[in-house]
Amino acid sequence: MKPLMTRRDVMRLMAAAGLGSAFASRTVADEAVAGADVTAELKLIASSTAQRYPAVLSGGKVIQPQRPLPIFHETDVLVVGGGPAGFAAAVASARTGVRTALIERYGYFGGLWTGGLVLYVEPTHAKINNQWIKTTCGIGDELLRRLADIPGGIVHYGAGQRNPTSDPEATKYVMDEMITEAGVNLFLHCWGVDAIMDGSAIRGVVFESKAGRQAIVAKVVIDASGDGDVFAAAGAEHEQRLHAIGLVHRLGNVDRTDKQALGKSGIKNLGAETPLPGVTWINLRGPSANCLDVNELTRLELEHRRAIWKHVQRLRQTAGGEQAYLLQTAPQLGVRTSRLLAGAQKLMLADARAARQFPDTIGVGGADWGPWPIPYGTLVPAKLDGLLAAGRCICVDAKLIEDMRLIATCLVTGHAAGAAAAIAVQSKCRPRDIEISRLQKLLKDQGAYLG
Repeated sequence: MKPLMTRRDVMRLMAAAGLGSAFASRTVADEAVAGADVTAELKLIASSTAQRYPAVLSGGKVIQPQRPLPIFHETDVLVVGGGPAGFAAAVASARTGVRTALIERYGYFGGLWTGGLVLYVEPTHAKINNQWIKTTCGIGDELLRRLADIPGGIVHYGAGQRNPTSDPEATKYVMDEMITEAGVNLFLHCWGVDAIMDGSAIRGVVFESKAGRQAIVAKVVIDASGDGDVFAAAGAEHEQRLHAIGLVHRLGNVDRTDKQALGKSGIKNLGAETPLPGVTWINLRGPSANCLDVNELTRLELEHRRAIWKHVQRLRQTAGGEQAYLLQTAPQLGVRTSRLLAGAQKLMLADARAARQFPDTIGVGGADWGPWPIPYGTLVPAKLDGLLAAGRCICVDAKLIEDMRLIATCLVTGHAAGAAAAIAVQSKCRPRDIEISRLQKLLKDQGAYLG
């Protein structure tokens, strides 16, 4: 009996016949990068010879010696975090013409919207006089409109519709396009780890990457990390809260299941619709835990993934569910909240429910109970200068967290923070001292809804 040929054996034969390169080099990446130097593969390059300052053990403690950090980049506005808030902030800032940079710990934008597979964009509207009025406008709605131009990019978007569901890969693509078109300097695979301080003002951020620790110096920093990593490192007052941490997954071939048969077996939740035929997404709330505890994150990651796998296998072994399969578990845990900034102003649930008007309104949150104006003071630290917060870490009453942390609202607050940071740079003043009327005009010019 002839032995089976391995893939490597086949490739050797193809190469000997002059066919190997034709099959090996025709990839999307090669075609996308014009003039790519394929001869550079496996080429030996010089190793880094940077001065080392390793931590040492001394007296039973690990001591990190003082060390200089190279200034990797200088900018006017630095956005830390590329989730919905950070994305909107970077685009809004860069479109004013100020130098804007963004660092993101993953290799894509969107945060929990894309990497967390939380595909449902809410609340895009508020109910006013029994009519649904769109409150997610400006940069956020531009992104949704552009997704609507892509087949399979989004569903339930358009006239008479609200709270659409988008495809994560299409969303990543459109975010890439918008942020690149705006001229933002992008640094992916970078984790912001410390603040650069000058007295009570922040002047930049230390970040960690495969290249080690480096620094970016900025005139204004926007903390869109979600967990308030930057303002916490800078010593800003804040509070920390526990919340449910879950993990989302997607199912495939849902359109080939027999839902009636599955229902008789007690399986009724096959997830929510996505733009892809036969694909759904299923949320998992999870237990309340501390997302700043690496032991908790590790435990939940493993437990959630194990539970999802077993759930899908039970589904596949149940009459009517044989064709379903686990398409994907989210690369990011579903962290809902952690640190909340102590801001110049705290938005209370009672004020939101009453739709209280503020002289410094910079956006409006949506809800089925009505619109809730968001004051600029919720983005501004009580004491720390040079920084603005955006997204799920701004200063609100704990009872308002569930509305504030949602994707659509993060797009709104991120847009405002980016515009405000740009004005602070242009006016050569602290973010807390900018002219509110000028900020509101800029936001309206960029299409934002202020009520």
